Amino acid sequence: MLEKKEHIYEKAVLVGLITKEQDEDKLTEYLDELEFLAYTAGATVEKRFTQKMLQPDSRTFVGKGKMEEIRHFVKENEIGTVIFDDELSPSQLKNLEREMEVKILDRTNLILDIFAQRAQTSYARTQVELAQYEYLLPRLTRMWTHLERQRGGIGMRGPGETEIETDRRIIRDRISLLKEKLKTIDKQMATQRNNRGKMVRVALVGYTNVGKSTLMNALSKSEVFAENKLFATLDTTVRKVVIGNLPFLLTDTVGFIRKLPTQLVESFKSTLDEVREADLLIHVVDISHESFEDHIASVNQILQEIDAHRKPIIMIFNKIDDFSYEKKDEDDLTPITKKNISLDEWKKTWMAKSKFPTVFISALTKENFPEMKKLIYDEVLKIHISRFPYNDFLFEYYDDEEV
Repeated sequence: MLEKKEHIYEKAVLVGLITKEQDEDKLTEYLDELEFLAYTAGATVEKRFTQKMLQPDSRTFVGKGKMEEIRHFVKENEIGTVIFDDELSPSQLKNLEREMEVKILDRTNLILDIFAQRAQTSYARTQVELAQYEYLLPRLTRMWTHLERQRGGIGMRGPGETEIETDRRIIRDRISLLKEKLKTIDKQMATQRNNRGKMVRVALVGYTNVGKSTLMNALSKSEVFAENKLFATLDTTVRKVVIGNLPFLLTDTVGFIRKLPTQLVESFKSTLDEVREADLLIHVVDISHESFEDHIASVNQILQEIDAHRKPIIMIFNKIDDFSYEKKDEDDLTPITKKNISLDEWKKTWMAKSKFPTVFISALTKENFPEMKKLIYDEVLKIHISRFPYNDFLFEYYDDEEV
């Protein structure tokens, strides 16, 4: 019997800056997320390097002394990848690769790599490929001779055209081709959305890895891929859900993230159209994450950017089974204990006083599901009645799992 081959993780280090816009606490938070991104992509982080600067060095992002420190550690410990928390300019990338002689990635490149790994459908793969080429085009400073084979040799170059210009032309042609392909698919998806009839459309939105897919599986009794990694789901999934006897369409969308690359926002336009065209948004929040307030702000910012922030919203605070706070008595000898919060206590918090309908649940254990389903039912029914004012008497709420 063949043994299962274990995944080999690359060794990497992280680099970030403390600036006047980003203090040490904020940087630590971003680097925690960057480490999770690196793990999702297939790397283990050996060390973090940070430096306090007014602004990034235009040549190498970090100062000369810090770069030497990183270079020495990388060489001594056989590190293969250095990952920077912010997007590097083409010249910074070129200079860093020459100085360190290892693979240099920035946050954008890392996210694009994860998207490339996770894309399952032809549509998602096309979106990711477009975003990657648009990111690479201004950074064509390395050897790209393999691109010549895509066109053959004879007659490929224009008069006096250098190899790098040829490579840029090949990539621009590929970008144009991918954009045309996406336009065709966009039209098909718009037609599919129009063909769904007048059924109320609900979209799950939220930061990446907050439990949207787990919630989708629980509500629709389907098997959408869910995993404790960032961007586990890229492909938009639409399922018909019935609560009581009220049907509606539920869409699971790609998770949002801070510093989301602009290339991805543009290439995933149709995925975001599902959010734009939804009648109701369910904003799922991981209440157990220490930065959940920042996550809410990031999602709200992206909703505003795509002009979806005025829609009716339900706030669902998920993972209450994972949440605990540290409790320490005045006596220093008493060990710190962790304590969960009851549902009644959650309902007294500031989150419960949100301007939007709010509920606290665990999608994994299905805790407080009846209250959540009743809340979704009430909000969907409001929209349904506004659309069909004469048939609201047909619907009556009941918990289908209790019938």
